[in-house]
Amino acid sequence: MNKAAAYQQHDDKQKLVEQHASLVKRIAHHLMARLPASVLVDDLIQAGMIGLLEASRNFDGSKGASFETFAGIRIRGAMLDEIRKGDWTPRSVHKNSRAISEAIAQVEREKGQDARDTDIAAQLQVSIDDYHQMLNEVNAGRMVGIEDLGVTEDVISTEQSRGTDAPFDDLLQGSFQKALAHAITTLPEREAIVLSLYYDEELNLREIGEVLEVSESRVSQIHSQAMLRLRTRMQSWHNE
Repeated sequence: MNKAAAYQQHDDKQKLVEQHASLVKRIAHHLMARLPASVLVDDLIQAGMIGLLEASRNFDGSKGASFETFAGIRIRGAMLDEIRKGDWTPRSVHKNSRAISEAIAQVEREKGQDARDTDIAAQLQVSIDDYHQMLNEVNAGRMVGIEDLGVTEDVISTEQSRGTDAPFDDLLQGSFQKALAHAITTLPEREAIVLSLYYDEELNLREIGEVLEVSESRVSQIHSQAMLRLRTRMQSWHNE
């Protein structure tokens, strides 16, 4: 590559970064809606900008994905990596998360129907108020996302990063997505609506509360319970 071509390529990548800097902020503020105050949005933006720079270096338009789609995945991945470097979640939150998932599974095995809040609280031997507080802490204390249920969403890779397992990875991802889509259809209606508004429409918890006419705290509880219920129902997929 001659100097002129190299300079043009560098200039094109720089323009991509400048044009998509707002994407970093948008993703950072969306993630902040489910993170505690101890996480600073500036830290997420800094990590996201690194992800954007990496995306500009590795993007290959011939793969079919738009740069915004490719960059969005890299940006979000960089932010999640930054969060996961330091586990600021108390052990009690991890313990409660596992306990709630197990309680949901136990109740639904015994009753053969969706476990209600009161059923789960009774299984945990706590009051309904204490159970709702546990849900709030689980939702705020850790990153609960679709990617935590199974295969990572970061499936768009450069040719250099894709190895001989790429066809298998694609098949695995497709199988996971189908299983997840089916599991979502089995959720109680309100939980499915919250997930749709949050992940598909990208509304924050306050906005979802306005749609459903409930408090932001209640939306947080519904979201957390939905994710834990999904995790329980996706367990059969992991065991296959």
